[in-house]
Formats: sequence, C-alpha cells, structure tokens
Amino acid sequence: MENNISFSQSVKNELANHIDNSRHCQIAELCAFLSFEGQLSEEDAKPMISFASDYPQLQKKYFTLSNKTNSISNDSLNYFMNPSQSLDEVDGLIIQQTCCKRAYMRGAFLMAGSISDPNKGYHFEIVCKSDKQARQVQYIMTSLELDAKIVQRQKYHVVYLKEGEQIVMALGLMGASKALMDLENIRILKDMRNTVNRRVNCEAANISKTVNAAVKQIDDIKYIDEVKGLASLPDNLYEMAMVRLENPDASLKDLGELMDPPIGKSGVNHRLRKIGEIADKLR
Repeated sequence: MENNISFSQSVKNELANHIDNSRHCQIAELCAFLSFEGQLSEEDAKPMISFASDYPQLQKKYFTLSNKTNSISNDSLNYFMNPSQSLDEVDGLIIQQTCCKRAYMRGAFLMAGSISDPNKGYHFEIVCKSDKQARQVQYIMTSLELDAKIVQRQKYHVVYLKEGEQIVMALGLMGASKALMDLENIRILKDMRNTVNRRVNCEAANISKTVNAAVKQIDDIKYIDEVKGLASLPDNLYEMAMVRLENPDASLKDLGELMDPPIGKSGVNHRLRKIGEIADKLR
C-alpha cells in the first residue's frame, strides 16, 4: 500500500479489479452500482437508468459488468432494476444466493463505503440514501454472519461494523484478499503492542507496590527503634528487622534466603506484618 493512498482507497482499488466469473454475481454487483449511483430519467415517456462516476476505475468496471451481462442497453438494465420504482432496493431474487450477496456488498462498498485506517481504529461503513436501502444492505450483511448496525447521520442511513475481526470477515467476503492480509498484519502488531504494554504496566504496578511496601516496613522498623529500641522485639522479629534495614531493595524471597536459617516468602511476610502491627500499636 503506497503511503499517499488511504487504506480505504487501497481496498477499493483492489475490489475495482475483481470481476466474478458467474453472470448472476456480475448482475448483483451491477445492481449495487445502479442502486447507489444510478440516475433515473425519462425518454419518450419511458423511464431510463444511467450511471456515471467521477472515478474512472468504477466507470470502467461498470461497463465491464454491463458488457459481460449483456445489459448495456436500457431495456436490459430495466429488466434488472425497475426504474418505475425507487432504485434504493433491488429485487430479492438478484441477491438470493450467498455469492450474489457478496457481490452486491462489494458493489455497495465500492459506491458508498469506507474503512478507517486500522492503525488508528476499526470502522467499516456503507452510506445509504434511505432507510429502505440501509435495511437491505444490513440484511445482506447479517445473512453473511456480519454484525451490521445502522445509524442515521444527518439525512443518510449508515450501515457499519466496529470490530476488527468483523471487518476482516467483510474484506474476505468482498474478495479483498490483499487488504485482508494487510489488516490482519496490523491487528497482530497492535495485539502484540497491547500485550507488551499490559505486561509493562503490570510489572511497573508490581514494582511500585513492592517499593511502597518496603518503604513502609523500613519506616515501621525505624519508628520502633526510636520509641522502644529494636532490642525490645522478639529474637525472630529482631533478626527480620535488621535484615530488612540492611537490604532495603531486596524482595521477600531474597530476604528469606538471608535469614539464619533461611525461611520462605510467607514466613518473611508474616514477620514483617507483625513488626508493622507493633509499630501501629506504638503510634
């Protein structure tokens, strides 16, 4: 993917070159083109459909699909899309098969879809002209096991996906295999970074907790020494206090190994807690 092309545009560039082999799938995608960007007009009191796009790639694909389906003439186009009605909804027979639903979804995305930069977040959407069109797009996507939602944005109805895994599925269904791999690589890197950050944060929290505990233990020992003297402590606690004072940065495990005889972490923790209780009573 070139640096000056957005992820969304790179997906569209890939899909613009994707032509299904089956005529019924070609028709489904062609109908998506007309549903989203078709223009109704009238000629000799007869309704007509036309298509025009500002993007040469899409215009080229439209004519390719039209030629392959023998529907370049208005009579043929009118057979697939009823111009006497709104173009917002296509005949259910056209999108009956799973492969045709995928083709229609691809065409709808090419006409009115976008995907956010996956490095910044996960968002896939198709902007529809009406609630009727949005409901049909949602139906197609949910029938393909995508958790598509609809939100109204000003006068438009937007069908969208928010989860990275769902967007990966959508790319696969539309036939954008290269974009799918790019997105998966980004997701893997993000997951790795998040895992590392969680571990670093966890370790930092543990270090902070250990340091705070050691500071309190030393403060307690010094306070007892000032008020009553460490000699007032039982022998096992006295030894523990001296070892802690001499090794302020040592872990509980290391402190236990410095005792004579050595004791475990739980033993060290128990003795330091007893010292803390004595200091609290003196306070």
